[in-house]
Amino acid sequence: MKKDTHPTYQKVLFVDSSTGQKYLLGTTMQPKETEEFDGVEYPACHVAISASSHPYFVGGKQFVDTEGRIDKFRNRYKAVQQKAQQEQEKRDQQEEEQPATKKTAKKKA
Repeated sequence: MKKDTHPTYQKVLFVDSSTGQKYLLGTTMQPKETEEFDGVEYPACHVAISASSHPYFVGGKQFVDTEGRIDKFRNRYKAVQQKAQQEQEKRDQQEEEQPATKKTAKKKA
């Protein structure tokens, strides 16, 4: 078997930036920062979201999505329908005006 082909496996301390929760996991990551945990110095990796801060796991709504995907689709669809209806009304008005001008043109001739 070839030597030095795989990265080194080590314990790394993952720190949740929002809650401060720390997780000690084995990984091949090579972070440059170090932090002390339980009296031992470990390489540390700071993460924005972990199981202690993700809304799915904590049941809260830290990331507020004002509208869901379905609501966004319905709003876009409604806007497209309103625009199409306005364009149809403009066409109808133009058609009403055009025959009137054609009739007056025939009377003049």
